[in-house]
Amino acid sequence: MDLDTGETMSDNPLPAVDYLKIPEDGDPYLEGYKCSSCEAIFLGERANCSKCGERDQMETVTLANSGTLYAYSIVHRSFPGIDVPYISAIVDLEGGGTIKGNLINVDPEPEKIEFGMPVDVVYDDALGRKDGEGNSYLSYFFQPSNAAS
Repeated sequence: MDLDTGETMSDNPLPAVDYLKIPEDGDPYLEGYKCSSCEAIFLGERANCSKCGERDQMETVTLANSGTLYAYSIVHRSFPGIDVPYISAIVDLEGGGTIKGNLINVDPEPEKIEFGMPVDVVYDDALGRKDGEGNSYLSYFFQPSNAAS
């Protein structure tokens, strides 16, 4: 409990999304579902494949922590309290899976961003967001592969 505010706080952050896994004795990772028939990979738990339609052929897989930038948008207007500009990106992960997130550690200027550039998935505090009990959240972000960790 925080003595100043009376809020309960946890030393362990909560995952910002359900496909972000935070093991007690390991590094965080992103979890996907892979169809054993067509090998398509998706985020979020599912029993049926959205690509080939097979039923009950989905198995969990750990997604790669690297990929390439497929698309991006520089966001200049957002909800109150969200710092802008920021880069919203779609990344094709190595080994399969496509995921959306924010691209960090690069200036939000088109001449600084290249389609197909290699990126790494990094895990960090979810921009200071907390739940009603004072628990922090862990989120994932992308950064250019040559950026300092």
